[in-house]
Amino acid sequence: ENGSSKSLWKSLCNIDHVKARSTDIKLGCMDEETLATMVSEILCLSPRLAQPLSSIIYHKTKGNPLFVSKLMISLSKEGLLRPSLSRRRWEWDKEKIQCQKLPDDVAMFFTNSIEALSEDVKASICVLSCFGSSAETAFIKILQK
Repeated sequence: ENGSSKSLWKSLCNIDHVKARSTDIKLGCMDEETLATMVSEILCLSPRLAQPLSSIIYHKTKGNPLFVSKLMISLSKEGLLRPSLSRRRWEWDKEKIQCQKLPDDVAMFFTNSIEALSEDVKASICVLSCFGSSAETAFIKILQK
């Protein structure tokens, strides 16, 4: 853990004490069958074709929906999960995906993702976070100037 992730976690744990408005969302882990259905539907593949990938994803994420989503996006960005025009379906590199390392908890996973962003993007996120969970497009355009 580095200093910035530790301070973020400490702030999140103390959010009730500063009277900040927040909403707790509790997401349970998916079982392997539910995750397989989700992967199959996301990739528009039959469950039989998506099963090898969904099995890897399940074992890496233990069905945690936040991990699943982030892992699939990461695999796509890294070219390990990609559309094949010749085969007209998604394909993946099973061996490389199995070698992927994931942090032990979701907070660390997201912290690592945020830390990988450019300084400009992180500064923008910091400013926008002060305005709640959404902002009008016109407001964002004003901030860009």
